[in-house]
Amino acid sequence: MNKKDVANIRKQFKVDNDLLKVTEIFNVYIMKETSEIYHQQSQPFEMLDQDQQELFMNNFKKVLTGQMDEKLFELKFQRDAENNSQLILHQGLLSSNTEEWKEQMLLIVEKMLQDKQYEMDIVVTFIRGEYLKPMKRRNEETEESERDAVYSHSFILCSINKTQDPKKELLFDYVEKEFKYNIVVDPIINLNAPIAGFLFPCFTDNAADVNHILYSAGKANELGFEFSEKVLNAQEAITAEEDKFVFEEIVKDVTGGQLNTSTLANVYEEINHVVEENEGEETPKLGHKEVERVLKMSGLEEVNVEKVEAAFQKVTDDEKYELKASNIMPKYNAKSIKIDTKVAKISISPQDLKYVRQVNFNGKRCILIEVEEDTVIEGFTMIPEAFN
Repeated sequence: MNKKDVANIRKQFKVDNDLLKVTEIFNVYIMKETSEIYHQQSQPFEMLDQDQQELFMNNFKKVLTGQMDEKLFELKFQRDAENNSQLILHQGLLSSNTEEWKEQMLLIVEKMLQDKQYEMDIVVTFIRGEYLKPMKRRNEETEESERDAVYSHSFILCSINKTQDPKKELLFDYVEKEFKYNIVVDPIINLNAPIAGFLFPCFTDNAADVNHILYSAGKANELGFEFSEKVLNAQEAITAEEDKFVFEEIVKDVTGGQLNTSTLANVYEEINHVVEENEGEETPKLGHKEVERVLKMSGLEEVNVEKVEAAFQKVTDDEKYELKASNIMPKYNAKSIKIDTKVAKISISPQDLKYVRQVNFNGKRCILIEVEEDTVIEGFTMIPEAFN
């Protein structure tokens, strides 16, 4: 799934939406002390009152929120894994009744509890439903509805949420006219920040892909080996942060660790072209040949394919390693590049990096920033100073 596929299904998670119908919800409460199931409850989603439905719908949206390869990861299932979660989820998806579905979901919960001690009580929520995606947009001229022809997909979504102790509060009783200490012992389920979750199957190009699962991590760039590989039986994946580190190490190895700002600006501009040219399609990847082309186009003429291939082998131990272009590219139109010096911290966008230079002035290293307007500091307009 790419970010467009995820956005399409995420925006459908709202109450009374005929394009996404949640049929059943299954909640499992797990105690931290014993790592055992304390309570479980299954019911039709429509039996919840509307306020509860809204709370859960917002929670499910949060599971599907985040940048790909940072918070959201499309993972491929391992082959021939013991007690395979792919098979469990697929059987759950095809279950004809609630009891069969619950039985399969409890198998996933059992895998979560194997050799795992949670720091707090947690609630694991499973839903299953149907996602409808129109085959074409509404035609205003012919009054043809976008719902006349749709792709229909069954899905399972899991959301894992921690509990927290209720707040200690002082209340004022209007009737008795007295202050009272509010005593609440029931734990609060924090639906605003899921600690993990997943969507099965993945949806790509309007087709369901049961060989992949969309995993949602609790924190950015923390994939969580125990859950992704041990519970879901997914293959190892690379985070955006790891891809970016690999790219930086490869470029450092090829260039000797030194670049001027104009060359670095050109590198980001070339990568951004690759991303824009493939927008809406499968995420473009850069192998050693593509990286060599990017570096040459950026002005590093002494670079050759052998040198880049050797750098790939040295850094990744795999000359065929491919980097996702979107992972190694700072947000192009945002101030995503941080320049940290002893006297100042500067934030700048990759497209504006060309206006920054490191120069030697009177024997001292200085950062020179080209500006088109007067510089204003604390309301004072600075007077241009001549170099001596």
